Amino acid sequence: MNAAPADQIRLLDVQALDVRLSQLAHKRTALPEHAEIESLTKDFAQLRDLLVASTTEESDTAREQTKAEQDVDQVRQRAVRDQQRLDSGAVTSPKDLENLQREIVSLAKRQGDLEDIVLEVMERRESAQERVAELTERVSSVQAKADDAAARRDAAVAEFDREAATVTKEREVVAASVPADLLKLYEKLRVQQGGVGAARLFRRRCEGCQLELNITEVNEVKAAPADAVLRCENCRRILVRTADSGL
Repeated sequence: MNAAPADQIRLLDVQALDVRLSQLAHKRTALPEHAEIESLTKDFAQLRDLLVASTTEESDTAREQTKAEQDVDQVRQRAVRDQQRLDSGAVTSPKDLENLQREIVSLAKRQGDLEDIVLEVMERRESAQERVAELTERVSSVQAKADDAAARRDAAVAEFDREAATVTKEREVVAASVPADLLKLYEKLRVQQGGVGAARLFRRRCEGCQLELNITEVNEVKAAPADAVLRCENCRRILVRTADSGL
């Protein structure tokens, strides 16, 4: 294949622009905010699950407290009724009086036991409420951090995208000035060679594979016509000669 030396030089310009686009794409995907957001998202999910569990626990203890308080109230009302019967003098049988007094004592003990249960449930509910408040605050904090990281990520991505759009337009202009067959070969090699399809020969060294040409290869390059499209013997990339090739 043959191409004017100027066209080959422009191919290096295309390559430089492609490298810049690759760098921008890498920077875009390697933003630290990506990892930060991922970590915060995991933290948020864990805290949210804990909050749901704590909220459920608080709700359960609230119902348990209500039930325990109702039990206390029922016992208290029964004790009041029994005491009123006792005080009214309506019960005259010694046996019935004894049974009634015994029941009042039993109800008092039962009421005390139930009130202890109410206090224990209230303590558990208070602890659950504090846990809910703490987790709610932590969830809000993590969400705020995630929102901030997302905003920073979006701003950085937008900047990279703007620059990439500018470089892409420039690349289109430069590529349009390169002969179609030369550009086609370059594109094929660029895919095969990890993004670099053309390299400058600089001081007898291929800048694609960074290997120096041996004396035989140097002589072959010297003997090649100026418009010959050369390939590096080591990496097979298009080898472009410049004034700094050291020939």
